[in-house]
Amino acid sequence: MAKRDPVGPSGPTEAFTGGKLFDTVFTRGMALVEETASYLDGPGRDQAKTLPREASLIYSAWSMELTTRLMQAASWLVMQKAVRDGEMRREDANSYKYRIRRDDPPLDAVAQQGKGLPPRFLELVSRTEALYEQICRLDAALYRATSAKPDTNAVSDQIAQLQKAAETGAFDPLMVWRRK
Repeated sequence: MAKRDPVGPSGPTEAFTGGKLFDTVFTRGMALVEETASYLDGPGRDQAKTLPREASLIYSAWSMELTTRLMQAASWLVMQKAVRDGEMRREDANSYKYRIRRDDPPLDAVAQQGKGLPPRFLELVSRTEALYEQICRLDAALYRATSAKPDTNAVSDQIAQLQKAAETGAFDPLMVWRRK
């Protein structure tokens, strides 16, 4: 039996990583990494050599994006497994550097159909984007819940900081001359 995270009470992370959904996402994600790597190193490499110039450029750029997103997704999944198995502390996994989020727009495989890219490649792009989006949503749900302070209000916090600054003279333009 796998060790559980010994740090603190169970929360949304443990509920997710200890369940069947995590096992399904993990297995599916790792299988997609393997499948895509096999394709890109084998038939995809051969097909790329015969593509028209524009399709070849898109294929090259997208295959790098595909690989990057799959590696990010795989790293996130392995990290969640390490937390579940007690090999990594939940607090460490909650660090910003381990978060996964979508900063760039998704690759639109549907828009590229019929433009010379191999259908198998476009199918892998679609599946990778779906997996990546799912993991981004899971990350946001899991870690927003664990990192947010339940009693905090961003607006109230800002107002309190502004009041403190006003009380210390931060908004007094003559304060500079009074210090002399």
